[in-house]
Amino acid sequence: MSNSEVVEAPAPAAGVEVPCCPPITAGELSQNDAEKMAVMFKALSDPVRLRLFSKVASHPGGEACVCDISDVGVSQPTVSHHLKKLREAGLLTSERRGTWVYYRVAPTAVAAMSAMLDLRT
Repeated sequence: MSNSEVVEAPAPAAGVEVPCCPPITAGELSQNDAEKMAVMFKALSDPVRLRLFSKVASHPGGEACVCDISDVGVSQPTVSHHLKKLREAGLLTSERRGTWVYYRVAPTAVAAMSAMLDLRT
């Protein structure tokens, strides 16, 4: 993985929440909220990305080295591409440590998606 492929995204600060959409049953989404949510759902709509996201989320310690999660049936450059898409959608954060990149799920993004889909109003 070349340095040009990795853009470090800062982890959300403790206690800071990403603005979230109201539950889908509370009313119609604004154009802006719909666009933000669509980017995240679109990133997860690919089976390889969903598997990578799942591997990071379920990895012990809450973070995973790319070397531990790249066994999803595609080449390493394709894994890097999919991880980049998940980062760009705000679903993962990354940190380079030496030659490896470690990924974490962005909890505020997942909370925003979950809250929007909550049918209990």
